[in-house]
Amino acid sequence: MEQKQEITAADIAAIVGTSTRTIHRELNDIEPLLAANGILLHKTAGLGIRAEASKVAFERFKHSFDQADSAEYSADERKILIFCSLLELDEPVKLFSLAHELRVTMPTVSHDLDELEPIIARKNLTLVRRRGYGVEIVGSEAAKRHAISLLAVNHLDDSDLFGQFKDATVTNPSTAKLLDMIGKEHFKKLELALWELSDDWSNTLSESDYTRLLIRLSVALTRMERGSLIPARGSSSGGEDSTLLSRLCDVLNIQLPPQERAYLSELLDNEALPESSLLLPQEDIAAIENVKQLVHHTEHELRMSLAHDRSLEDGLIQHIKPAFQRIQDGIAIRNPMLAPIKKEYSLLFSIVRSGVQKIYTPLQIPDEEIGYIVMHFGASLERLKPFPRKIRAVLVCTSGIGSSKLLAVKIGKELPQIELIGHYSWFEARRLPSNRYDLIISTVDLPLEPDRYIKLSPMLPPEEASKLRAYIEDTTLKKEKPAAATDADASGQSPMDRLHMLQLYSGIVLRLLGGLSVHDLLLPQGEEKLELQLPTMLALTGDPHIAKHLDPIMDQLLARERQGSLVMPDSELALLHTRSDWIEAPLLTLYRYDRPLRLSEGDTSHASQLLMMLAPLKLDAYSLELLSEISAMLLMPELIVLLAEGEEASIKRLISKKLESYIKTKLDWRE
Repeated sequence: MEQKQEITAADIAAIVGTSTRTIHRELNDIEPLLAANGILLHKTAGLGIRAEASKVAFERFKHSFDQADSAEYSADERKILIFCSLLELDEPVKLFSLAHELRVTMPTVSHDLDELEPIIARKNLTLVRRRGYGVEIVGSEAAKRHAISLLAVNHLDDSDLFGQFKDATVTNPSTAKLLDMIGKEHFKKLELALWELSDDWSNTLSESDYTRLLIRLSVALTRMERGSLIPARGSSSGGEDSTLLSRLCDVLNIQLPPQERAYLSELLDNEALPESSLLLPQEDIAAIENVKQLVHHTEHELRMSLAHDRSLEDGLIQHIKPAFQRIQDGIAIRNPMLAPIKKEYSLLFSIVRSGVQKIYTPLQIPDEEIGYIVMHFGASLERLKPFPRKIRAVLVCTSGIGSSKLLAVKIGKELPQIELIGHYSWFEARRLPSNRYDLIISTVDLPLEPDRYIKLSPMLPPEEASKLRAYIEDTTLKKEKPAAATDADASGQSPMDRLHMLQLYSGIVLRLLGGLSVHDLLLPQGEEKLELQLPTMLALTGDPHIAKHLDPIMDQLLARERQGSLVMPDSELALLHTRSDWIEAPLLTLYRYDRPLRLSEGDTSHASQLLMMLAPLKLDAYSLELLSEISAMLLMPELIVLLAEGEEASIKRLISKKLESYIKTKLDWRE
């Protein structure tokens, strides 16, 4: 009400000391109350929010809410607080105590528990409710830690996790409780420690995977500190520690009991160093295929290509899986921006809704969730609008290592035409020659003219990404292009830079495809198990180093299969892949059997064609990128047919053609 112009949700969050997600959620609750008092709330995508009413209506409303009870919780907040309280306690709590703490009646708490019970059960925990005894959650310590981590992942923003501490009196109560449960101080120390050890894992995790790992580690350390330990496993030591765990304990200067070392070692193996699955995105093949179908459907209806925006599929995969899981769990989806999204993207909304209904048929997806998916496509359409030249930017960020890297990643995804030439302190940035950059992006106010820099939130919410694009178009591009960039073309790369990158990428592709071999094999009766065929398959690679280490490589491949076979949909093609210290160079080998092979015990998966992808544990980012691109190609029907029936030369020709196109797109190399 104090604003004359629009204000963004991110700006409101910064003023009141909470997250952007909380602002959007609570605006949804506030809007009907405002309307009942003669106040209209205008939401304009890319600009922000504005309240409109007469002066009398504003004054009357201010007087009414000054006397309101500030301790009232929403239904969602109550359920989060109840769930957290029960996870924290190792003994039953009376219903009356929960009702008193939340300032509601006992029947209200009982109703909340009814809705929580199936959600708790899906976390492998049991809600015990007995008259005269009380209420408690029963289950393993590992399951409780996992439940706390999921609550944090689903209900905390990056701004909550990576931002600075705020006074608990101005922080949303459920947010404050979750931050306490994960141990914000542990989270900050772990963030710094993991970046110090980034050489061990930096190329293996996505942004969301990294945040989830930090949360799970922080929850574990906090629970240990408060006396909730993983039970001892008798005389077993639980196996050897991972190298990363040993180094992490050294950096943090902590000692752990054997059972906790085993728990954290397994957690790191699965989350940070999943050695047998690093050559593919962490998401399963079915999820990737569904997203590809949705993108293809939208492209077809819009009659335009979205293929060049590689962050679109990544963003959709990371969003859709957890969002649809929440829908299956019965958790309500709120979208305060639904009305403006429908208005601004009416055609896109109907196209995406029809695609989702066709592809995700078992689920009833509400319009609120469709709106979020539409925002991904809308952002993609914005990203594909080209700037006339590359924009060189300096990043000034003072809120920590993780936040700085997070902002850089988000800028790279939202506006790939921005080239971040470095991260600097303000002291360093002010001494850079002005002809070395086009603009400064900062997370704090700077003593500069408005046409020299733009201030953004480290989390770069959608409205701020739009604000950045508008600033570049209206301010930066209207200034004369710096002379220092005259040797570069519209892509921002000099010819020498592009030739160097082309040499690097093409060298990797030639080595990979030069080593690709195809073997047609007969499968003897009684030897249909994968583990019986692996010695022969590995021997056929012809690699003497692999021949010396058959057993450990076989163990890794079989361990990956036990996690779930990667069989391509509607085909008899499976991918076997691992990274290992016992492998010296990336290697591709195709095996075609005359009849199906059973891939793992207790699994119904079979395959007649198997593509084996092997690589060293320490692998450069460019090779990893190209191997991941090849694995994504396995969803292409034409490649599946060639791998089943085609000649070796035809297979190499198709893969090389697709990789050539990928490299040209990556280098922004136009004919």
